[in-house]
Amino acid sequence: MSRVRRGRRRDPIEQAMELALKLGDFIGYGASWEFVSRLEEVERDIAELLSAEPARAIDLYETFVAGCYEKAEEIDDSSGSFGMFVQDLFRGWIRARQAAGSDAEETARMLLGWMDNDDYGFCYHLEREVAKVLSKKGLSAFASQVRARYDAANPTKAREDGRDNGYRLRYWGDALKTVYAVQRDVDAYISLCEETELVPLDCEILAGILQSRRKPDQALAWVERGLELQNQMPGGQGASYKLADMKRALLTKLDRGSEALASAWSEFEKYPSRSGYDQLMKYVPKGERAAWHDKAINASAQADLNSVIEFWLATKETERLVERLRAASHEELESLSHYRTEPAAKKLLRSHPDIAAKVFRALGMRILNAKKSKYYDAALSNFEQAKRCYRKAGLDAAWDELAGEIRRNHGRKTSFMPGFERLVQGMKPDATPSFRDRTQHRKGSWTRRGRSENDVDEEDA
Repeated sequence: MSRVRRGRRRDPIEQAMELALKLGDFIGYGASWEFVSRLEEVERDIAELLSAEPARAIDLYETFVAGCYEKAEEIDDSSGSFGMFVQDLFRGWIRARQAAGSDAEETARMLLGWMDNDDYGFCYHLEREVAKVLSKKGLSAFASQVRARYDAANPTKAREDGRDNGYRLRYWGDALKTVYAVQRDVDAYISLCEETELVPLDCEILAGILQSRRKPDQALAWVERGLELQNQMPGGQGASYKLADMKRALLTKLDRGSEALASAWSEFEKYPSRSGYDQLMKYVPKGERAAWHDKAINASAQADLNSVIEFWLATKETERLVERLRAASHEELESLSHYRTEPAAKKLLRSHPDIAAKVFRALGMRILNAKKSKYYDAALSNFEQAKRCYRKAGLDAAWDELAGEIRRNHGRKTSFMPGFERLVQGMKPDATPSFRDRTQHRKGSWTRRGRSENDVDEEDA
């Protein structure tokens, strides 16, 4: 970014931009959020110019984009916040161009030029963002130029020049579909699918457009076609997870509520879950909800535990859940996601401390067995809860047995055991290790170089 401009004073917003970008300084992950927040403050100043000084705003946006490309290798953008900010700049630039009455064809050419020469991924799927802010005329110009790139990558040309243009054909084809969807151009979208490949997601998009045009019969036809494709390639590229819900909503719209209910029940029977139950009850007549609730609960009795924990908690089927958890092995509980088991453990703290202890035990052991040292503080918290619950349930022997098992199998986990021993002795696990713990851990790690970050303190890996 030039520091001196001959013939005129530098724009004060450009000066603020330069200060905010800190070219030459590396921005680490921990500082990236604050860094991007300062950039956003500068962008807001530019956005305020759109109505009164759009030409000035255009120049500043272009300078800002160029500055961000200069900064790209000086920031750890693991969170993606910097990349998302650059896409905000592209959207602001489009608004400024349109406010200034700039040529739509030139706007499209410049956008595609950025997309063609994008070394840092700032323009990844940029068409999805720009299509939201382009005017009708601008979107038409953009579509025309994307189409030209798609045609240039067709298989015939690929054979003539000896290059494999398969990636570019897919890339520009997907971009063109995005534009046609925003334009709600059903005919163009269908024609493009005939040239490429029709996938379930295409059927979802077409059905959505037709539904918005109040053509539920045609929308339903595309939904059913999409579901048929989905059955042929479940989980494949272009999969859609909305088609089944769309079908039921359309059936209801067409006064075919009994079919919608049958569809929801069929889905629930295959995959009993809280979300499936919520979908089912949307289509159950009010006077029949109690009967359908019982039917759903009974159908879920033999389902996978991971699927029904949340469902049974939500529907207050506490005794059914307790019975299932009591019968489950420690290994089964340890295999379940903590997102499922932790809410259950907290829910059962007072009413069933013995079962809560069993679940908290599984939560802690899951971390230890996986050797995830950065989560050991969570494991200690789980074992502290388990100890409290075992004591409340009068199961002191079960806690002593667990403590012995941990000492035997995990006693060499030097960043975990000091805190665990304090817990066993009735003291609060210290979240901040002592000087000796920290120095001994570091000295020990020097002898164990070459292991993964997660396992660096594992002497028994």
